[in-house]
Amino acid sequence: MKSFDGKVAVVTGGAGGIGRAMGEAFGRAGMKVVLADIQPEPLEKTVADLQGEGLDLIGVPTDVTRWDSVAALRDATLSAYGAVHVVCNNAGIGAGAEGPMWEHDLRDWEWAIAVNVWGVIHGINAFVPVMLEQDDEGHVVNTSSGNGGIAPLPSTPQYSATKAAVVTMTECLYGQLDGTKVSASVLFPGPHMLRTGLFESWRSRPDRYAKTRPRKTPYTTVEALEEQMKAAGVQIAYTEPAEVAAAVLEGVRADQFWIHPDNPRSDEMLRLRSASMLDRSNPDYLRAVPG
Repeated sequence: MKSFDGKVAVVTGGAGGIGRAMGEAFGRAGMKVVLADIQPEPLEKTVADLQGEGLDLIGVPTDVTRWDSVAALRDATLSAYGAVHVVCNNAGIGAGAEGPMWEHDLRDWEWAIAVNVWGVIHGINAFVPVMLEQDDEGHVVNTSSGNGGIAPLPSTPQYSATKAAVVTMTECLYGQLDGTKVSASVLFPGPHMLRTGLFESWRSRPDRYAKTRPRKTPYTTVEALEEQMKAAGVQIAYTEPAEVAAAVLEGVRADQFWIHPDNPRSDEMLRLRSASMLDRSNPDYLRAVPG
């Protein structure tokens, strides 16, 4: 997209973290913004904060696992602003499973797939037809992760598998949009650790995806992960959500499919994985990955 001024952006998972940062970046670039999130109170506060800074945006409480909710988000966007030009399918959760995957509660799989995969599908199906009908420049950004999108962490099979699916869906979308004015990108946030609400996803877990048995250990927190990394002698570095949002803005402007910051570690994992596939060799690189 060559111009953002006056255009309309929709961002799911928009109450905090990367979603909020993207909404703010689009707003400061002159766009009208619709933030969507399953948590109404944090969404309301974020919208009030950003409106107080002079940005033109609204919030729409949305459950991306439900088609009718995402369709309502589309309708609210069109009612408020009359068009949509950028859609960021950003909502995502960590399922919080523990132990080996063959012991995981099936509800963990159901919830992860519902948010991380069906959420993207619903976003595509709700908004892309409108964007094509407008016959104007448009862009879809789907948030993946190096964990799964590049190579998996064995300890997080639900998250890894669903984020790998996001990459493949976005590749297919990009190919099918060829010859139109709409394009697509896949986002790998980073290059370092982000302090977002991903580790607290369990707080907004719907009852229909509730675990069928209690956890044996407390949920992992970002603070606990930091302590583990420090104990292992790993130096912790952080990426601010605003840095990710800036990369998204430039990626959309440049029609860049892979929005993927320079990261030596993920680049090495990508090379090792590709080499394993090309050589038809076992994925021994996973033995060095935690979990």
